[in-house]
Amino acid sequence: MALHLVPRSLQYVEAVSTHGSIQAASRAIGIAASAIDRQIKLLEARLEVQLFDRTATGMSLSPAGEMFVVLARRWNADENRIWSDVKQMQGVNLGHIRLVAMDSLANGVLPRFLHHVADVYPKVRIDVEIATPDDAVTALRADEADIALAFNMKPQRDIHVLWTDDLPLHCIAAPRHPIAGRKEVKLATVRDHAIAVQSPALAIRRILEAHHGWIFSENRPPVVTNSLQLLKQLVLSGSHVALTSELDTAQELLDGTLVAIPVKGLTIGPQTISLGISARRPLPLIATKVADLLAKDVAGILSEVRARETKA
Repeated sequence: MALHLVPRSLQYVEAVSTHGSIQAASRAIGIAASAIDRQIKLLEARLEVQLFDRTATGMSLSPAGEMFVVLARRWNADENRIWSDVKQMQGVNLGHIRLVAMDSLANGVLPRFLHHVADVYPKVRIDVEIATPDDAVTALRADEADIALAFNMKPQRDIHVLWTDDLPLHCIAAPRHPIAGRKEVKLATVRDHAIAVQSPALAIRRILEAHHGWIFSENRPPVVTNSLQLLKQLVLSGSHVALTSELDTAQELLDGTLVAIPVKGLTIGPQTISLGISARRPLPLIATKVADLLAKDVAGILSEVRARETKA
């Protein structure tokens, strides 16, 4: 049930910006195109500014229009928070939460967490957006996400970190790979083997390149990808190794299909995994509970992985 606290004109501006035209917005939200067009023109006339650049192929936001879309999304988030908080007061765990997380967590941490939420809070809707760590922070700042689970996220004026843990770098390999039996491994030894590495879109690649750029030399060119899922498939095949964290490959480590060997001799500190929220607005009560559940689930899976490694 929607509260409809957001003014219609803002709803229509956001719908047109999302769908690219008034006709497309009309079909998407079920409001007559003439009504949407009239509300937007009235708003533009009152403001004495164009909210959209109109072309033969569609409509795109002007700088002023972008400001109004940001405002609309903030109002929507506030509406969702009020609705869920009122229901919390009535003893109903209901809400809509937007989570942004990393691609590498899509086949381990996130499914476990979503199943857990469904069991504990069956009336809570979770929207999950996959993004890079940099884009996750941007989503929090733009009020496009309520919670971000991201690597190397630091507390800032507008970002509050609820939970964090260190992620030391490991060499990840298939159990049958020649490097897999070692208790620890030097970076030079890793580089003697075919290696799959992350693209510069990911922080770990930028950190490695800044401190150990020689591993990316053309003498033995690595496979480079921005997909952690592809990277893991190459490692699972036994053809490549990778430098990443235990969390990136948590499910595979627990299944025994991959092994993690600590890397020694590094001049860089560990990465971190952090759960962050916007410091500029409070979370709904139910979102706070869900965020706490996510932090416990991530900490739990890390504990399981490390306990398995200790026994190995």
